[in-house]
Amino acid sequence: MAKTPESRSKAALGVYGLDEILSGGFARDRLYLLEGSPGTGKTTIALKFLLEGARLGEKGLYITLSETEEELRDGAASHGWTLDERIKVFELAPPESLLDVEHQQSLLYSSDLELGESTKAVFQAIETERPARVVLDSLSEIRLLAGSSLRYRRQILALKHYFARQGATVLMLDDLTADTLDKTVHSIAHGVIRLEEQAPEYGAERRRLRVVKYRGQAFRGGYHDLSIKPGGVTVYPRLVALEHKTHFARTAMTSGIPELDELVGGGIEQGSSTLILGPAGTGKSLLAIQFALAAIARGERAALFAFDEEIGLLFGRMRAMGIDLAAHQEAGSLFIEQVDAAELSPGEFSHRVRACIDQHAVRTVVIDSLNGYQAAMPEENALILHIHELLQYLNRQGASTFLTVAQHGLVGDMKSPVDITYLADTVVLLRYFEATGRVRRAISVIKKRTGYHEDTIRECRITERGLRIGPVLESFRGVLRGVPTLVGTEQDPSGIERG
Repeated sequence: MAKTPESRSKAALGVYGLDEILSGGFARDRLYLLEGSPGTGKTTIALKFLLEGARLGEKGLYITLSETEEELRDGAASHGWTLDERIKVFELAPPESLLDVEHQQSLLYSSDLELGESTKAVFQAIETERPARVVLDSLSEIRLLAGSSLRYRRQILALKHYFARQGATVLMLDDLTADTLDKTVHSIAHGVIRLEEQAPEYGAERRRLRVVKYRGQAFRGGYHDLSIKPGGVTVYPRLVALEHKTHFARTAMTSGIPELDELVGGGIEQGSSTLILGPAGTGKSLLAIQFALAAIARGERAALFAFDEEIGLLFGRMRAMGIDLAAHQEAGSLFIEQVDAAELSPGEFSHRVRACIDQHAVRTVVIDSLNGYQAAMPEENALILHIHELLQYLNRQGASTFLTVAQHGLVGDMKSPVDITYLADTVVLLRYFEATGRVRRAISVIKKRTGYHEDTIRECRITERGLRIGPVLESFRGVLRGVPTLVGTEQDPSGIERG
């Protein structure tokens, strides 16, 4: 009987992000391989695959050669799932169960059977249940029973053709515990997904997946971060900025501080990125927050992702300047999230930023700081690529992004942990300098792609009323080196009201 378009539709896995990577899920009536070392999330994904089928009214069968039915149900319960009557578990049990007279006729022990007998038992279970979705866990036991690569390949081919005739979509699991890397199933399977786990020197383990092959189907290539939490596996598809282009008016975004707006040439253009560089304590966070507060005052929404400063301390510090961040957060105009770089992968962070843009219409994003973001990255090259895609995505969504970078040192020659000045549309430089017996702060704009900006250096101060910007420092030379020379009168050139 010919397949109707409805019956040929995709078999969604129900795993957040994975169906997007696979362009909707698995093509039906095909065999797929999910491989990865123990602990990477294979069983969790397989259970979700069957549960999604049950939700759609499809029968599922979990054939287990490695775990007991009780272990599977306990694993499902840990995510709040229940395997209902639509999902059957066919268990090849350990020999201890054979001692129970009640189970002697219904349970099998794989090592006591010839491979052909095990395969026959699987076929019988399929014919009894007539499932639309099948999980076979795992291929390691079948490989051991086969004994040779040739016999193993023949058995997998036999299983593939049998399942195809039964109209079942099959997901085979492989824990890669064999001594040799056997690619037999790769050539037979319609699609192959590999799961990997990485253990950094500090922090939680990181997991990722890659679609190795998918015949006749476009898919999202490359590595994609994933996490296993109560509720199942969440996959964070690799961000491709070119897929998210929108149209918006590029208006100038002011800060609410006239002197600062003059310095940046009238404001920061919407849909652009601004990098704020400077040593610790120069006011980078305050400067970025100032633009976020100005956006809120215009009736927009903003988001702050804090990698370095504890949220409670940030609230207290801002409150001392008359800025109530907690009130803006409660009003829903400011989304603040404390980010733990040791526990968060770059893919998950990009997902959280996207959620603010897509779900809450945020148009100003502050990332404080890039130093903390870098701590979540195993390699600097990957950091540059992640930041590039994230900034391009935000720019295309019409969001203005402010990133801070703490440079090494206090005065003189400053070093940045990573150079992304070429990625940012605007670069603001903050510096310490010593003059008239005091340590002062200076601000300048060294780059702006989108238009004019002042080429002057102004003094800035952090006061009880927030950030204050003074007139041009015309009486000093060498401010950016940290130890300037007085070239004008010996009076205070800042012109900033104190207090």
